[in-house]
Amino acid sequence: MKLGLYPLSALLRCKSGRCYRLWLRISDRLSGVQSVSKSWMKSTVYIETLGCQMNVADSERAATSLRRAGYDLTLSPESADVVLVNTCSVRERAEQKVYKRIRQLRSLSTKKPVIGVMGCVAQLEGQAILAKAPDVDMIIGTRATDRISILIERLKDGEEAVIDLEERAEGESWDVSPVERHSPFVAFVPIIEGCNKFCSFCIVPYSRGREKSRTATEIVDEVKQLRELGYKEVHLIGQNVNSYRPRSEEGLEKSRGATPFCRLLRALAETGMERIKFTTSFPRDFHPDIVAAIEEYSNLCDWVHLPVQSGSDRILKSMRRGHLVEDYFRRVDAIKNSKRRLSLTSDIIVGFPGETEEDFQATMKLIERCQYDGLFIFKYSSRPGTPASKLVDDVPESEKKKRFLELESRQFDLQSSIYQGYIGRAVSVLVEGRSARSEEDLTGHSTCHKVVNFKGDPTQQGEILNVRITEAKSYSLYGQQVNRDGTRGVPMRTPAGDA
Repeated sequence: MKLGLYPLSALLRCKSGRCYRLWLRISDRLSGVQSVSKSWMKSTVYIETLGCQMNVADSERAATSLRRAGYDLTLSPESADVVLVNTCSVRERAEQKVYKRIRQLRSLSTKKPVIGVMGCVAQLEGQAILAKAPDVDMIIGTRATDRISILIERLKDGEEAVIDLEERAEGESWDVSPVERHSPFVAFVPIIEGCNKFCSFCIVPYSRGREKSRTATEIVDEVKQLRELGYKEVHLIGQNVNSYRPRSEEGLEKSRGATPFCRLLRALAETGMERIKFTTSFPRDFHPDIVAAIEEYSNLCDWVHLPVQSGSDRILKSMRRGHLVEDYFRRVDAIKNSKRRLSLTSDIIVGFPGETEEDFQATMKLIERCQYDGLFIFKYSSRPGTPASKLVDDVPESEKKKRFLELESRQFDLQSSIYQGYIGRAVSVLVEGRSARSEEDLTGHSTCHKVVNFKGDPTQQGEILNVRITEAKSYSLYGQQVNRDGTRGVPMRTPAGDA
């Protein structure tokens, strides 16, 4: 995904009076973080974000810190004084794509901006970036988001290039101004950084460091504030959210549960936030009490993302996943046997080193057994520095493609059947904006995290509506608004400018 972050960026895309009123409410409640007087403004900064939700959250945090230091944020890379690219190293040839994008951004500019590389590529490549991309002036590691303004000032003081790959400093906290969030309705709330799992194919433990959990008190306070500001949904995010283990019990004293994450879910449900989602969960740490918590609180959404990666025990061992297929099935059974109908999604890698046709067919059997609502499929590609990079990548690219397409085709059939099952059912949808394909339609996500489109009025953005599904498409649902009593709802249009 790509995001250029800017105060009001989400609201600029959302031109309804409702969005504007929400913005006024947010502005009234802010403590002054975003309101630096123009006489104090320094350079303008453009941030482009590549990759996962954690990167989006990091960019929001960086934007907050920069604005506090007096910098302005812009949507235009052409006129920016500082251009920052927040990078992802998960996908294939990530570094090459970053260098290409830097050249593009440099060519777009009407001036010679300071260029900084943030995120995972910065953390992994470090000093080497300067040799490969001479246009780069700053290397900003994954834990240096709060110190970017200091790096810019060092450049202004005459240093040729600056690098910060250090840990977060003592006292730095996760502080994000609502003005810098990607949406006025949905907020990403990181609860844990880093990863201790060291799966053989994954670069994240090396780019994000070891697991470090925020205190429950800090997370609960943030969610309470977001609710007061009018946010309708939060996503608890982290490389492995259910590995959440804070150093203290602070904020969890009144919440029961089998694990700290289960207790955190119950504590957050008690805040009254209307919708709470979480991703990603690690199978080994997925406790059945998570399902029990979802059953107890209707505002804990009915969606679980539980990556399996392979249906072969032999490949799972080579991947160092720390669980067997039967262990995974026990978790899936707990999800499928819930009193609520829970949506289940997953990730799978095909063509991992040593994967035979028998291993692949075990994965095909697994998706039949699990009946996923959605599946993210990846062809294996080696990541330098990971244990798997030392293995012989012996599955030909043509075979990887063949397995990818076969798995995708079968998943499409299974998923289509699941989506067809929603026809006639009413689902709760948070309206997030206009549909990209129709000016007449609105779009949003259900509590089970499915995209739902329907006819509606732009002023309904930010509302939670009941929508009865009338049609199942390949990767989305289409429906008709209904009232809470089940009767057909007709959106009322308000004249432009009316409150």
